[in-house]
Amino acid sequence: MDKNINIKVKVWRQRSAKEKGFFETHELQNISQGSSFLEMMDILNEQIIRSGGVPVAFDHDCREGICGMCSLYIDGVAHGPDTAITTCQLHMRKFNDGDTITVEPWRSAGFPVIRDLMVDRTAYDKIIQAGGFVSVNTGGVPDANAIPIPKHDADLAMDAAACIGCGACAAACKNGSAMLFVAAKVSQLALLPQGRVEAARRAKAMVSKMDELGFGNCTNTRACEVSCPKSISVSNIARLNREFIKAKFKD
Repeated sequence: MDKNINIKVKVWRQRSAKEKGFFETHELQNISQGSSFLEMMDILNEQIIRSGGVPVAFDHDCREGICGMCSLYIDGVAHGPDTAITTCQLHMRKFNDGDTITVEPWRSAGFPVIRDLMVDRTAYDKIIQAGGFVSVNTGGVPDANAIPIPKHDADLAMDAAACIGCGACAAACKNGSAMLFVAAKVSQLALLPQGRVEAARRAKAMVSKMDELGFGNCTNTRACEVSCPKSISVSNIARLNREFIKAKFKD
């Protein structure tokens, strides 16, 4: 049975990427353990506003674990102390009465701070634009069953496509690598016949854009896999490497 708890929230405040940030501590009383973490953040902001302060800026949208916007580092863990969930799916029952909860934005060179807990993740959009798509001729739409695809390949492609681009993988990586994200986007197309036509160009373009945007190299610590709310496997990174090497051999 859920109960009410009293907690302290140590939250990061920063006006912009160019200004120095700092931690600010607030006490919250009677927070229901049945509430979500983002609902707790809403309560915190209401309390700050009532006292005449400036509310904490943080990203959120669907609050259903789909959009990938709730990018928070909670007690040193991406998305908090639960596994295979986004921040909006984290509930306060994971915390105890009297806890001090530290909340920070993603810490990655590729994700500069916009304000407080909000970071700029447009780097991921630029990587997608570089090659995360399939070019098709317009006209009649082919029947979905016209191209037979083995179930094993279809399942792997669907698993890779589950990536929501939240950025937890890069934020958790000691090198700030975006390899798991890029690998998932490459894999979901490389595994399907529709994606083979542009496979070589895609692998080279997306890896090149990732490097250009300042993301680090993968050193296989697997912190990305552990932090991923959709449990994207690092086996996709091996597939990305194979796709990239094959593309280079073709050159």
